[in-house]
Amino acid sequence: MASVPRYWRNIPSYYRLVGSKCRGCGRTWFPPRRCCPICYSRDLELIELPTEGVLEEFTIIRTPPSGFDYYTPYVVGIVKLRDGTRVLTQVVDCDVTELKPGTEVVATFRRVREDGDFGIVMYALKFRPKR
Repeated sequence: MASVPRYWRNIPSYYRLVGSKCRGCGRTWFPPRRCCPICYSRDLELIELPTEGVLEEFTIIRTPPSGFDYYTPYVVGIVKLRDGTRVLTQVVDCDVTELKPGTEVVATFRRVREDGDFGIVMYALKFRPKR
């Protein structure tokens, strides 16, 4: 579980798809990075990423980590955004039997979890099939 200050620092990434773009090789990353893992440049800029993409692969989580029991089963997948950036994300509002690679998806704002110890409700963008 992330600490409250760490969660608040990361809100731009959680609430909007803010990633980083390397000025050296042009690759984009989510979440934002300080150093490009391809060309090792430290010259990266923050950018807002597209909110639509295609589901490349997915899996169904039936045995969740601690704190996520309430949400099972749930889908986690790799979404390739319109600009080519790949995002590991939860896929919501879907019939799992109809979900397949190639499904067009769009970002949607959802609750991630509640932390009773700190009294914080955490939200983030997840993806759902495009209607």
